[in-house]
Amino acid sequence: MSNSLEEIILKTIQNLIGLSLSLSPPWSQGATETVRALWTSTREEYWRTRPPLLPLSQASPGHTLPTNTVWRSRLSVKMALLLAFSSVLLLVGPALAQSPDMSYEDYMAQLQACPKECRCPPSFPNAVYCDNKALKRIPTIPPHTWYLYLQNNLIDVLSTDALRNATQLRWINLNRNRITSEGMEEGALAAMLRLVHLYMDDNLLSSVPANLPSSLEQLRLSRNRISKIPAGVFSGLDRLTLLELQGNKLQDDAVTEVSLKGLSNLVQINLAKNQLTTMPLGLPITITQLFLDNNAIEKIPADYFKGLPKVAFLRLNRNKLGNGGLPKNVFNMSSILDLQLSHNQLTQVPMIPSGLEHLHLDHNQIKSVNGSDICPVSADALEGYVTETAPKLRYLRLDGNEVKPPIPRDLMVCFRLLRSIVI
Repeated sequence: MSNSLEEIILKTIQNLIGLSLSLSPPWSQGATETVRALWTSTREEYWRTRPPLLPLSQASPGHTLPTNTVWRSRLSVKMALLLAFSSVLLLVGPALAQSPDMSYEDYMAQLQACPKECRCPPSFPNAVYCDNKALKRIPTIPPHTWYLYLQNNLIDVLSTDALRNATQLRWINLNRNRITSEGMEEGALAAMLRLVHLYMDDNLLSSVPANLPSSLEQLRLSRNRISKIPAGVFSGLDRLTLLELQGNKLQDDAVTEVSLKGLSNLVQINLAKNQLTTMPLGLPITITQLFLDNNAIEKIPADYFKGLPKVAFLRLNRNKLGNGGLPKNVFNMSSILDLQLSHNQLTQVPMIPSGLEHLHLDHNQIKSVNGSDICPVSADALEGYVTETAPKLRYLRLDGNEVKPPIPRDLMVCFRLLRSIVI
């Protein structure tokens, strides 16, 4: 016989409770125990007080199955309460579980210490939102804050006092403020031994900040007024993998081996939209993504990439590179996958490395494309064509030049994996 409606509801609630209890953080034990006790009480009462039901096979025509309106009403109230409790735990538990190390006392203290200018969601107690508040100063930040959002304000000083207790910070967003290098108080971030991400794009810094915590992995300083990188400023930052310096005022003498010393694990550096006229020297050998768009670079030394054996993504769009500035085999690297040379002064297609997959040459002065001249493998090698050893080029962009259709046959013979050509 089918289960009664009450039994189905009880089974559903039991499943909800099991899931919610498994997802709830340790410090919510009091709430989960309340739900567990209420569940036990309701289940026992259901089976203890449930009126006997006459089997359908024994019911005579016109017979009404016995019901107990009071019993059903009382049980329905408890079921509704149970369903509400378990649903709340199920919905809120996963969010609160982001802070499994926070005790209930710390949780309440964190919320009570939330600055009046900011927002501290109870479901995300480690985050403090102070963005878009027209703040001129950083308010005192609670001690259990991991994520601090201060973007889009009028802050001009990064003070030690405001962050004195917030030593657990992992992430600070200070984008679009008015912080100057003079406004960076000495040691303001030194105690942040767990800080991983520091965002300070669109401020008024004239120099890369000093005394940054050694835990830092990403440093974003784009669109400031940075013209110098002090020697030793990156000392000890061997965990830093990403450095954004786009849109500053860096010249050739600012980006040197001395100024970049200490970045032994850097993977990506963005130096686009600066004032460079030569390829930057002294970059870490770990670099895989190098962005140099919108500078005034005219040439690349023949052996430049021998010191950068892992470069896979290279962007040199909008520079002043001509044919004479690109030695024949300058890009002959096994690591390179994506090469962008758009908006330069090239009249010929440079030699294409065998492993390159994407090549951007749009908006140059190229008049023709000769597949035989730029093919990275010999004609004999093409005769014994094997997919694994063939040139890997899949995307070629040539629009904005003087190249006209049709696509040369020898180009397709060499680059047989080519799937998209933009002319």
